[in-house]
Amino acid sequence: MVDQVEKIYSCIDLFAGAGGFSLAAAQSGFSVRLAIENDKHASRTLSDNIGKFQSEPCRVLNEDILCLDPQALASEIFQGPDECDLVLGGPPCQGFSTHRIKDAGVGDERNKLINTYFEFVAAFKPKAFLMENVPGMLWDRHKEYLEEFYEAGKEAGYEVRAPEVLDARDFGVPQRRKRVFILGIRKDQIRDGLNWPPAPTHVNPKYTEDANELLPWNDCSSAFSPAGSSDPNNVHMNHSAELVRAFASTPHNGGSRKDSNRLLPCHENHDGHKDVYGRIDPASPAPTMTTACINPSKGRFVHPTENHGITLRQAARIQTFPDNVVFQGGLIAAGKQIGNAVPITLGVALLKHLRNELEFMGIGEFESKEIRKRVAAE
Repeated sequence: MVDQVEKIYSCIDLFAGAGGFSLAAAQSGFSVRLAIENDKHASRTLSDNIGKFQSEPCRVLNEDILCLDPQALASEIFQGPDECDLVLGGPPCQGFSTHRIKDAGVGDERNKLINTYFEFVAAFKPKAFLMENVPGMLWDRHKEYLEEFYEAGKEAGYEVRAPEVLDARDFGVPQRRKRVFILGIRKDQIRDGLNWPPAPTHVNPKYTEDANELLPWNDCSSAFSPAGSSDPNNVHMNHSAELVRAFASTPHNGGSRKDSNRLLPCHENHDGHKDVYGRIDPASPAPTMTTACINPSKGRFVHPTENHGITLRQAARIQTFPDNVVFQGGLIAAGKQIGNAVPITLGVALLKHLRNELEFMGIGEFESKEIRKRVAAE
């Protein structure tokens, strides 16, 4: 008989998208047992790729989460001694993302999906849950939804920690990207001294000397190394001849629309939107990869030296997806999946730390079938 059986902790991923959180979990000692995603292209991407990161099967449901029965799924996925250790997910954030317009997004039905998320938490009763969203969810105009979420957590027996706004650059992601993470811990798992969130591993290079051996932020230059000719995601938008000429006159490595002398009617009365049609500077962290990250008209998404927008593969690399992850659905659909995802490197930093801190123990931990077979044989 072996002296010790390695444990594989279990999790589920809600509003899973293309699987940024799921793939990070699989690299952090978790087995993703269930993933739910309504978008058919993102669901296919996750289904096609999760097996590259874990040997255990993952049930991927391409369904509207509002039409699912959380209790029935919990009973089906976790039978006998199996227990859910962690629930992940980032409810769609468009209602929280709307900005500049007073009261925009207030009452948006999509905001209520954070409560649907918690219905699954209540049904699966994980030892912990970790929710990701945009900083806009913390704006005062949305406080009623956040208050409902915290109240639901308390009633279900969870200690819900204060929201943490984390910058992906501080954890090695070559991209400036701030997101909110909310951790909930089941009360029977709480112990003194829980250290959350993890300490940053990287810092602004300007302060490296005073940062106690932290690494400087990563630049995004590696994203622009050559991709394989057979890579289906090594594609970019086709641009008009006028745009190609504008890009050609834009200085390399960080040049902006204004540098190209391109003036549109919407630019005549103000000098805003300076990043639109701008080139990415490979010597610095990239701008935030949005759902329109392959479209230069939506931000600083022009290749550093070539006269076109960045490719899907380059955007995925900036999001720290490995090159063996292939995104389905075509240019626009894949760009949306990439922009919505939790960067893999950030997810791994959070989930490895969380697993160590919570010290998941004892009851119903999920063991891989391979390990079970080996133990039985011995």
